[in-house]
Amino acid sequence: MIPAHPQSQTDPLANPVLPQHAPLVAATRGHAVESIHYGSAVLLDAQGEVLAAVGEPQAAYYPRSALKPLFAVGMLRAGLQLDDQQLALASASHSGAPIHQQVASSTLAAAKLDETALRNSTDLPYGVAEQQEYLAAGGTATQLAQNCSGKHAALAALSELKGWDTADYLHDERLLQMLQETVEELTGEKISGESTDGCGTPVYLISLIGLARGFARLASAEAGTPEARVAAAMSKYPELVAGDGRDVTELMRAIPGAVAKDGFEGIQAVALPDGTALAVKIADGSDRARMPITVKLLAGHLGDAAPAALAELASSPAMGGGAPVGVLAAL
Repeated sequence: MIPAHPQSQTDPLANPVLPQHAPLVAATRGHAVESIHYGSAVLLDAQGEVLAAVGEPQAAYYPRSALKPLFAVGMLRAGLQLDDQQLALASASHSGAPIHQQVASSTLAAAKLDETALRNSTDLPYGVAEQQEYLAAGGTATQLAQNCSGKHAALAALSELKGWDTADYLHDERLLQMLQETVEELTGEKISGESTDGCGTPVYLISLIGLARGFARLASAEAGTPEARVAAAMSKYPELVAGDGRDVTELMRAIPGAVAKDGFEGIQAVALPDGTALAVKIADGSDRARMPITVKLLAGHLGDAAPAALAELASSPAMGGGAPVGVLAAL
C-alpha cells in the first residue's frame, strides 16, 4: 500500500498525495461484485451550498475537457464573435462527424484562417461509428478530426482578432492569462497547479466544488451574458458538444436547459437551469463510471421530476454469452 505523504515537486509518484476517494460504482456478474470504481463527487444547491458529497470533493483535480465551456466564456468576453453552433463546438469534445469538422472549419473561415492555423494534436474521429465511416472514406488523422478542434479553431480565431501570433497561440501569455483568470473567476478558486492537456492547451488543478460552481455560473446566468450564451448554445446543440449516442449529449437532451461536459480521466460536470450543479471524479479514470453516479445524484435531487430518459443512462448491463448477467450501477 502506498502511503500518503506531502507530494514531491520533482516526482509526484515519489510521495503521492492520495485523495480519500469512496466507492461510487460497482459492476456485478452473477451474484458477485466483480469490480468497484472509487471516486469523489459533490452536489451543490442553487446557492452554492453542498447538498451531498462523497469522497474528497475539496481536493484538487484536473477537470481536463470539462474546462472547455469556461474557456469559451473567456473567449466571448475577449470579443470573439461565434454563432451558437460554433460556440457549442468550442465547448466540445466532439465525435469527429462531418458536421463537427464543418463547424470547426466555419470558425476558422470566419477569421480568414484555415486548418493550417490549428495547433492541436492530430487524431482520428473520437466516435466509434464516426471513425469507422471516416476510415472507410479514406480519411487519415488530422487536427480538424481531433475532438478538440472546435476549441482550437476558436482560440486561433481569437488570436487573429487580437492581432496575436496565430502560429504560436498555445504559448501566448496574453491568451493563457485570459484563460486562467476566467477559470479562477468562474470557479471562485485560485489555481493550485497546472499542466498541459492532451491537445496542448493548459489544464488547471481545481476542486470538484469549484468545478461545480463554475458550471452553475453558466446555467443560471442572466440572459445575454457570455456565461448564458455558452449554456444556451450547449443546450441547443448537445449533439455538437459530444455526438449522437454519447452520454453527455443524451443527458442534455433528457434535461432541457442542462449544461453537461465530460473530461478524460473520469471527470463529469453538470448544472441545471436553477443553478444546482454537480461534479464527479472517478479515481481510476474510468469513463464508464462517470454517468451512473452522475445520474444517481441528479435523480436523487430531482425526485419525481426526474425525466424517464435519465434512467436509461443510470446503468448498463454486463453481458455473458450474449445475454445480461450483471449490471454496472452506482452504489
